Amino acid sequence: MTVPVTTEISHPLFARFYTWFSQVLDRRGLAGQREALLAGLSGRVIEVGAGNGLNFRHYPPSVTGVLAVEPEPRLRAAARRAAEAAPARIDVEGGLAERLPAADGGFDSAVVTFVLCSLPDPGAGLREIRRVLAPGGRLRFLEHVRAGSPGWARAQDLMDATVWPRLTGGCHTGRDSVAAIEAAGFTVEALDRFVFACGVRNPISFCVRGVARR
Repeated sequence: MTVPVTTEISHPLFARFYTWFSQVLDRRGLAGQREALLAGLSGRVIEVGAGNGLNFRHYPPSVTGVLAVEPEPRLRAAARRAAEAAPARIDVEGGLAERLPAADGGFDSAVVTFVLCSLPDPGAGLREIRRVLAPGGRLRFLEHVRAGSPGWARAQDLMDATVWPRLTGGCHTGRDSVAAIEAAGFTVEALDRFVFACGVRNPISFCVRGVARR
């Protein structure tokens, strides 16, 4: 008996909410962080967890091609529409971070944006990203992470112990994603920590943007 390989994760309510909320955040300043994240990229890129494709318009023309992987079918459909207007060539496919549809060492760079918080096994996803990167390839990441203050970190732990992850596609507000990146064998070369409050500081306000080398 052949067991089918899962390439989709369906979160219909969250997909609708995320499509709206991500656009609100971009209008309030997150688009600038996306632009900074992708500035100067070139060559072949794999974007893992592409969502509804809000990164796509920020890819510079020096990128020769992007494989955008998104497991949620509604978000993937939105990403395909966004790819049509992108300045770079972008192919959107289904797939999971833990089983990327790509050969070893096929990409110069990888991109994750608010993805590591929701992976069932961030370490497995990061090791898979490392597999598909060429030697010396870079991982560019933009993530919300564990707060540096004990009070906010406790609030994140409480939030993650409630129904929050089930309502938000598996999101965990208190993950130390930078430590996970290093544990997967990457070397962090640049890191910018910032608070994106969007009006009111909250458990998902604590963010990082950075670059790590394979």
